[in-house]
Parts: sequence; structure tokens; C-alpha cells
Amino acid sequence: MNILTDCIRSDGEYKHLLKTIAEQRAARNPLPIAAAGLCEGAVDAAYAALSEDIARVACGKHPVVLVCPEEKECVRLANLLKRFDIRAGFFVTRDLNFYNIVASHEYEHERLKVLSEILCGEIDVVITTPDAALSYTIPPERFISAMIKVEYDSTTIDMGEFANKLLAAGYVRTELVDAPGQFAIRGGIVDIYPPCARYTDINGKLSVGSFPMRIELFGEDIDRMELFDPNTQRMTVSLNSAEIIPARELLVDAQMRSKIREAIQAQFKKSKDERACAEMVSEIAAIDGGLDINFADKYFTLVYPERMSLIDYLSGITCVLMRNTSACYDRIKASEWHLEQSIEELLENGTIAPKYTDYTKPTSAFDIFLEKNPTVHFDAFGQGLSGKKLAAMFTFRTKHMVSYSENYELLCEDLEGYRRAGYRIIVMAENENSAKNLRGYLCDKGFSAMIEVESGDFAIEDLPKNTVMIKWRQSLRGYELTSPKIVVLSTNSEGRDMGYSSAGRLRTSRKKKSAAERIMSYNDLNVGDFVVHEIHGIGQYMGIENLTVDGVSRDYINIKYAGSDRLFLPTDKLDMISKYIGAHSDDGLVKLSKFGGGEWTRAKSRAKAAVKEMAKELIKLYAERMRRPGFAFPEDDDLQRDFEAAFEYDETAGQLEAIEDIKKDMMSSVPMDRLLCGDVGFGKTEVALRAAYKAVLGGKQVAILVPTTILALQHYQTISSRTRGFSVNVDMISRFRTPKQQAQTLRRLKRGEVDIIIGTHRLIGKDIEFKDLGLLIVDEEQRFGVAQKEKLKQIAGNVDVLTLSATPIPRTLNMAMGGIRDVSVLDEAPGDRLPVQTYVLEHDELIIIEAIKRELRRGGQVFYLYNFVESIDSCAARLARAIPEARITVAHGKMDKERLEDIWADMLSGQIDILVSTTIIETGVDIPNANTLIVEHAHRLGLSQLHQIRGRVGRSSRRAYAYFTFPKDKTVSEIATKRLEAIREYAEFGAGFKIAMRDLEIRGAGNILGAEQHGHLDAVGYDLYIKLLNEAVLEEKGEKLPEKIETTISLKCDAYIPEKYVSYSSQRMELYKKIANIETPEDRDDIIDEMIDRYGDIPAQTQNLLTVALVRAAAIRCAITSVVEDASEVKIYPSAFNIEIWSDLAFEYKGRMRVIMTDNPGIRVRKQSGENVPDMLYKLFSRYGELEKALKESES
Repeated sequence: MNILTDCIRSDGEYKHLLKTIAEQRAARNPLPIAAAGLCEGAVDAAYAALSEDIARVACGKHPVVLVCPEEKECVRLANLLKRFDIRAGFFVTRDLNFYNIVASHEYEHERLKVLSEILCGEIDVVITTPDAALSYTIPPERFISAMIKVEYDSTTIDMGEFANKLLAAGYVRTELVDAPGQFAIRGGIVDIYPPCARYTDINGKLSVGSFPMRIELFGEDIDRMELFDPNTQRMTVSLNSAEIIPARELLVDAQMRSKIREAIQAQFKKSKDERACAEMVSEIAAIDGGLDINFADKYFTLVYPERMSLIDYLSGITCVLMRNTSACYDRIKASEWHLEQSIEELLENGTIAPKYTDYTKPTSAFDIFLEKNPTVHFDAFGQGLSGKKLAAMFTFRTKHMVSYSENYELLCEDLEGYRRAGYRIIVMAENENSAKNLRGYLCDKGFSAMIEVESGDFAIEDLPKNTVMIKWRQSLRGYELTSPKIVVLSTNSEGRDMGYSSAGRLRTSRKKKSAAERIMSYNDLNVGDFVVHEIHGIGQYMGIENLTVDGVSRDYINIKYAGSDRLFLPTDKLDMISKYIGAHSDDGLVKLSKFGGGEWTRAKSRAKAAVKEMAKELIKLYAERMRRPGFAFPEDDDLQRDFEAAFEYDETAGQLEAIEDIKKDMMSSVPMDRLLCGDVGFGKTEVALRAAYKAVLGGKQVAILVPTTILALQHYQTISSRTRGFSVNVDMISRFRTPKQQAQTLRRLKRGEVDIIIGTHRLIGKDIEFKDLGLLIVDEEQRFGVAQKEKLKQIAGNVDVLTLSATPIPRTLNMAMGGIRDVSVLDEAPGDRLPVQTYVLEHDELIIIEAIKRELRRGGQVFYLYNFVESIDSCAARLARAIPEARITVAHGKMDKERLEDIWADMLSGQIDILVSTTIIETGVDIPNANTLIVEHAHRLGLSQLHQIRGRVGRSSRRAYAYFTFPKDKTVSEIATKRLEAIREYAEFGAGFKIAMRDLEIRGAGNILGAEQHGHLDAVGYDLYIKLLNEAVLEEKGEKLPEKIETTISLKCDAYIPEKYVSYSSQRMELYKKIANIETPEDRDDIIDEMIDRYGDIPAQTQNLLTVALVRAAAIRCAITSVVEDASEVKIYPSAFNIEIWSDLAFEYKGRMRVIMTDNPGIRVRKQSGENVPDMLYKLFSRYGELEKALKESES
């Protein structure tokens, strides 16, 4: 029993309420129950207590249903109940897709997960909105029949039948499984990633969740069944059984496809509208072509004539908790109206028959559901139930308590009053550290206090009245119960004291990226991509080819150069090439190098000279910085910790790492010069604010420089709100302030009365004087001009400088700079971002106009991206004709800067409904109310741009939509087609994110390096440029460059990965890259484990390949350039001949080894019958290493 829920249980009204619920559950016709007077914290406690009490009786068979009028409130309550170990799930509203467009499925998977938990009795509370509860879904019987159960001991699998079962359950077959709803088959191995499943491990432990699993067959019997990590593709937990749920709500088999086709044909015959007929023709073509029927929602009742919804899953007597009854019914009305508008347009278009336009149960069905089940209506004043006969009306006497935040003095004053009045007292703390600090403070003030971990969970009656209980594991908003004399107080900020971490947003499963997924990965090298060979230059990768040379079969990388030249590169030389990233790498307009020509050598030499100059400049800057005296800020104190605890979201690992690095810099006597990079919405502002507050506590002033006045205003509002209650004086200087106000601000700044000043380039004017500037924060440095940057350098002087960039840069660039400019990278999106429902479609005015109208109907705003300045006004006029009631404005880069800022201000204040703009919205301000994005001609934009632009929506608690459109009936280039395919994949599973991030980071590298250096980067490609820069920095520092030895191993054994073993060339390329990087036997064994995990037993050719890779690594360490096997012996050619070591080895291999000291010195080793040559060579080279080490030790 939890003491927080026990508080509300001790209220007499609650005891009577619980008893009345039990009575009404037993009644044939239960009557509604009203509960009024519960403030915010108390009502949350009541939900948690009722959920615990009813769940204890129901045992998962009859979950409590909690109905809320707002999705964000549903998410908040789901997270709150989970903190109390209550199994809660949020059944979200489903967006109906009436058009043949690709959509993402995050929300659908959430719904299916909750339905499966209801069917399996593994949920205590279902939280939903009333419209979601009424919308049609897959009937329970169909759901159960689509579930797939696999048991290790008893299930036999015919791979063809099993694949058909998965397809029938809505799964999509892919090359690699990395997202829910996918499956892949490789020989006798099948990978499945269910949206939810029930797994039993080999010890009988049951777990429920969304984890990918792998089944390995021996014939038709299961040989192995395990969960695996989608990042590494490695197995993790052995399974005994798994029960997999369907991946889609609407399951359409071959028979149903025919029925839908017939329905479309029947409507086609009736329709006289040319546009509608064209749409129906494309729908029929999709069915005939065996493609996904993305528009199947239109025929929901044809597929499922049962017309069932969530309430049909809740059989038997359940308890319903209604939050704000009248608002719930208002939501049903609004939802019905929105749906009617959409149906009306479908009927007007003539693309559907009226008999199929039923998608949700009527309001009366909801009334019947409430009448059948005991329902408690939680309304502040008991409204919404007028005229209804009630089982009982309960009036609680509670009082909302405002959070004390860091004001411990006021808390102590109130605690003294409660103690004298005989109250039992509980105080909420943010975390364990805050709880310990609070306890120490209270004890110093003469209070008796204990922390929850010391006390365990016990009844509220056991808490002494003179003792303060401090809780931090679960959290509620503060409230007071006057009759049992209990008070729950909170020291959290108002945003944090609600017991949830996602701040009203849906928490989706997020995978932590492994090193293999970072941008230096070669996994994304596909046929047609451009590559850079260090010696031969830029070529085009044409695939992997198996060639037999001198009777030995190997795989080679086929690279095309200018003209008809080709290079066949052995796969063990993959470290010689890298994927070309630079100018035009995304559009195919890359100039191929001429094989053997001098142009590539000259380009490389120019780049080498340029990076040498850059290295000198970097070393000079570093030396200057080391010489300058800086201010060492003190360690964190309680105020700093309180400020950080008041952050209303959970920090990402990247944020915590960046904060720690910045604080270390600030506490050093060397002035900080750190760059903080992170994508839109990755939390840079919070990191910067913690640094700013640390500077203020250290007695210094902070200047925050931003490129535009509207950004200055938004930062000012954000920082003022975030620092409220922490005694920080924040001010702004920009054109939004009058000259008089600006003059006053400057005087206050000079006197030291302003702690944090925010402004544009006006901040670096000659008349600006600080009393004691300690920290300069520069937002988007690359958007300031050269003169402004020079002025910045003068201002920076001895102060700490933190630069923010929304364009990520590669960690490798930071490494190449040798830590000369410190870089922190936020590369992890916060888990509390509401997913953006994404669609990819041919441009269809009808669909787009409906999408815009839907957003406007719910009071939102729309970004319409049209990237052609010359015709952007025509585009806006076209929209104005279609939606005359909308307020439409145009924005593009050729406009006056002040005009653009006024437009952003109008957008922010809600005076614009639709902003038609070019890609300038990539770097705009946050518009939380803009939650629909339309991108016309999406095929012309790179994935990275689409990713960043899509980040402009979905920044509030409201669901957001993105529509990526491409032209109808227009031939697009092969490159554009590839990009569209990638965008489709991106919309479907988010798999294009890695590519998008890679491109973004290259753009970021350009921002850091400058235009001239970026030209050299384009000439030789990113990876080679970074390598040259790294070498130049080491050379400039006087450090010895590691000697690179090119080693060729030519052995008489087939060494390759057969296509039959790994069928996809991209996966073979990934494995070849890993194998080429083998250094030790442990590395080889690790890859062997992975290959067995993913593809089954390793064939002999691949075993040879792995051993040869190990031999090559050992040969490189021995400075050997070539190893050649012939019929009788193996010839070894070292680059540096150590006669002493080789002589010792010749003695050890007496009779087998000869040392040849001619013009081409080398070693000859005679082969022995039945000997494994690769193993013999590895032992030989390992022995060489031992002797070399012993020789060096004796010399030292």
C-alpha cells in the first residue's frame, strides 16, 4: 500500500465512495455516482487509489476505464499511474486515412497494444478520450484469430505459410527489421518486430512489450528463439514462447481486396466527376498491383461489418471514471462534426457510396456503456449530471496547495502551522538528492523529518503527527484534506509536481543509438552511391562481384570511374574507400575522377595544403586561449540544484553529458570556448540556461546574442518564465523596445542590475557596457557576418563563450580538431515528443485542402512549404481561392529582414492561419500552435531538410501532421525517385533518420569550417578531408603520425560471403566493413557470434574470410606489405626488415623457414601437408609480435 494513496483512503467520503462503487457493480442497473470538491492533487490521488483498490479485486479481468476530454491529460494520467506501479495504457484516437497515401503507424500500434492487454487481462486502467472509445476498430474475435503463438518445444513452422500469416496480420516484409510492424526472412531465420507481444523466457518469466524477436529453424523445428537488439541485431534473451499481436487494425486479405475492388467499381460506374473517377482508377490499380491499400479506412465497415469499438472489448462489469463530464460530451460533438465535414467532402467528390460512411458509434452507444457500468463523474462542482438519478453524491473537502518550489522559509512557516493544528504532513521532493537536502534543512529548523526509503510503505495513521514524511519516488500536486487532517505539500515547480515525466506528451519507445548507428557507419552504402578511394579518387559504387582469380573465389567492390574504367577492390581493402559526402552527393551531379589521371592528385594536394593552414590557425587560437586568464566559477550549490530540479521534462543522456562538460569548463581558470550542437527541439536552450544560471550565481552577467529580434523575444519569454522564482533579472534589447526603454536597459546593465541580457547584434554595439560580463552565449553563430564575428572576439576576451548551433556537426570533426574547440553534441531526441503523423503522396489538391481545413477547424495554424520564390504568390492565391476564410501570408528569403520578423511575430500571435513559405522555416522560431505541415515538391528537398522542416510541427501537446507531396503524372529523375522511396521509408518507419542526420552533420561541418574549407571538403569528400585535417593537426603539434602500411594477403582459399548466406548486398557490405576492421581474435569471435545470430551457421568460405582478416591485422602489426601463397610455400615481404627477429623465427621454424636477403628481401615458409595456412600465419605473426616486444623491453 502506498502512503500517498492511503491519504485519500483515510477520507470518510472516499470510503463511502468505494463502498457505493461496489454496490453499483453488483446492481442490475447501476446508477451514476457524482464526486465533487476534489482539487487537482486530490483527484489524482483518488484516481490512483481507486485504480489500486479496484484492480486488486478485478485481477486484470475488468480494467477501470478513465475517460478524459483531452489527450494530453490522458498521457499525464497514464504516466502518473505507472509511477504507482499501476498497469495503465492510453487508447489514442485513430486518424482515418481516406486517401491512397502512405502514413506512419505509431498511434495505431499504441491502440493495438492496449487492445491486446485488455484481451490478455494484463491492464488495470484503460485511459481514453470518449471519441477514441467510440471509433470503430478491429473486432475482438478478428484480433484473437490474427494473433500468432510460437512455442519453442511444440511449434513447427513452414516458412512460406508463416510469412503469409505475418502478411495477413498486417506485417510488412523488409530487408532488415528495425521498427515495429516489420519482419524479415533469411534462409531458415525469421525476424519479427511486433507492436506488442507476450514473451516467456526459458525460466518461465512473462514479459509484455514491443521487442524484436528472432526464430532460427532446423528444418521446420525451432532451433533457437530469442529477443534481439534492433541496433546491433544481436540476440539478447532466450525465449520459450511468444504470442504476437497483429500489426494493423484493418486486416485486408485477398478476398477482402476483391470486395473493396467491387465496391470501387460500383461507385465508378455511378460517378460523373472526372477527378473522382481518376482517383478510383488509381485505387483499383493499387489493388491490382498487389500494393498496400492505404485508403482501406474508407471501407472500414465493409472489412468489419461488426462495427465494434473499444467499449466492445470491455465485456462484463467495469468501473468508469469520468473526468469533466460535460467537456467529454463536448469532445464527442466536436469529433462528430469534424468527421461529418470529411465525409461530406468524400460524398461530394463521389469517391464513396453513402452506405460505407459509418466510422464510429453514436453518442447513444456511449450513454448505454455508462448506464451498464458503475460510473463516477469527477466534476469540480458536480455539473454535467442535471436531471439524472444518482446513486450518491460525494462532496470532498480539499484545498489545492501551490508548490513552494525553492522557498523553504515559507514552507517551514506553513509546516509549523500544520504541526500545531495536528496534521499529518507529507512533502514531495523532486528527487532523492532534493529529498536529502530538504530533510537536512528541516532538521536544522527543528522539525522531525524522514525520507520514504527509511520508512517503507505504511498506512498514513502510522505516521506520527509531529513528523514530516518526505516522498520523491511518486509525486502528486499539493492538496489538503481538512477532515482527516492530512496535507500533501510539494517543493517541485508547478510543471514538475504532477508525477509524470513526459509533460502531457505521449512517450514512445526510443532506441538508444549504438556506435554502429553513428554517422561514420558504412551501412548505408548502396549501389549507385559515390565513393572516394584515397589513391584513385571519386568513383561510383556498382555493387559486389564474385570473381575467381587463379582458382580462388573472392568478392570484390566494383567501382566505376570516368569513361569506361573500373576498379575491382578486394573486400579486405574496404578501409581504402569511404562514402563520398560533399557537394551534389544527394543529386547525382558528382564528377567522377579519371583513373590514373593527375586531377585527383592535384585536388588532394590543394586540400592537404589548405588543412595545413587551418591546423596552424587552430593551434594558434588554442595557444592564445590557454594564455588568457579566466574566471573559475564555484561548484554547484543548493540553488543551482533547485534550478535544475525545476526543469519540467526528463533530461536526455546527451543533455546531462553536455551540462557536465560545460560546468567543468566554467569551473576551470581557462576561458571556455565550447560549441553546443543539436537538432531543433533537442534541448539546447535548457543546457544553455543552466550555464547562465551558474554564471549568475557566480556573481557574473550573461549576454545571449541571437540573430533575429523575434528569436530575441522568444528567448526572453522562455528565460523569464524559466527563471521565475529564482531572483534573476532578465532583460532584452531589440527593436521591439522603444529607444527610451533601451536606454534604461543599458544604464541598468552598466550598473549590474541586469543578470541576463538578450539581444541581436545591437548587443555588440559600441555603447554597450557591462559591469561584469562572465558568460557570452551565441545562438546560431554562422548567421552573423564577418565584422560581427570580429566584434564578438573582442567582447569575448576573458569571458566564457558558449555557442549554440541547430545544425549538428560530426563528432569526428571535433576529434580532428584535437579538442582545440570543444564540442558537445545533443544527438538524442527527447522521448516526450508527440510523434508526427506523416503522409507521403502524389500532390492532390483535394487531400491537401481537406488537411488544411481540418487543422483550421481545430483552431490551429499551417506551414505550407513552396520553394519557388517566383511563383509563391500564385500558390498563396490558389489556396486563398480554395479556403477564402483563411488568413494567408507569404514569406521567403528575398524579403526585407524586418518584414520577415513581423511575419514571424504575427504567426506566433495567431494572426496568420496559413504561412506559405520557402525553406526559410527551417530556422524559424517555435510556433506551438502550427501543427500541420504541407511540403509541395518534396522530391526536390533532401531527407535532412525534410527532417528539420518536419521538426517545426509537433512541438506542443496536440497531434501534428506532415504531408510530403510530389508531382502527379510527371517523370522524375532516377535520383529523385530514389529520394522519394527513401522519404516513403522515412514516413513509414523513420528508417531514413540516419541518412538525414548524416547530411545534416555535413552541413554543420560546413558552418564550422567556413566556405573556403568547405570547397576543399567537397573536392575530396568529407571522410578523406577529416583524415587529412587530423594528420595536419598532429603534425603541427609535433606528434608523430602513425605509419600506414598497405598489406595484401593472397592465400589459396575461397574467402567471401556467399550471396546464398547473406542475400542483400547492403548487408554483405556492412559485414565486409566490420570484417575489414578485425584487429584481435576477440573482434573475430564477436563478428562470428553476430553472424550466427543473424544468418545461422557460417559457411567455410566466410570462415576463411574471417581468419584471413585476422591474419591481415597481425601482418600489419608486423610491418608486412605482402603475403603470397603458392603451391609449396608462403612468401612474406616485410616493409622494414628486422633481421634479428626473423633469424630467431627461422631458428624456431627450423627446416621450414628461409630468410632471403636479395634485392627483394623476404621470408619463405614451406607448407606442411594438411596444414591450415591462415592459422599457421596468425601464430607466426603473433610470435613475431612477442619477440619484438621482448626486444624493445631489453633495449629500454
